[in-house]
Amino acid sequence: MAEKNSDAFYNKLKEQLTATSSWPSNYLYKFIVLSDQEKIKAIHNIFDNMGAVIESKKSKKGKYTSVSITVNLKDPDEVIAKYKEVGAIEGVISL
Repeated sequence: MAEKNSDAFYNKLKEQLTATSSWPSNYLYKFIVLSDQEKIKAIHNIFDNMGAVIESKKSKKGKYTSVSITVNLKDPDEVIAKYKEVGAIEGVISL
């Protein structure tokens, strides 16, 4: 059931991205993850060698880290592919 819901989510996202942006375009990803260096590094590795601008900021108590990534992508399918890659990392919340 979760797979069906995520497919519907990504289909709707693709429609919105197609309607609201011209491609290629810069896209801003925002993720929240526990302040675990391995997980943060895994996110960085997904966007490695793409010319992405990555900013990380720890929460007030340091338990969580927000990761903002701006990257130029060619189309909505590429945006969704990166969301799915990052989604495979346990505990990452996509905003």
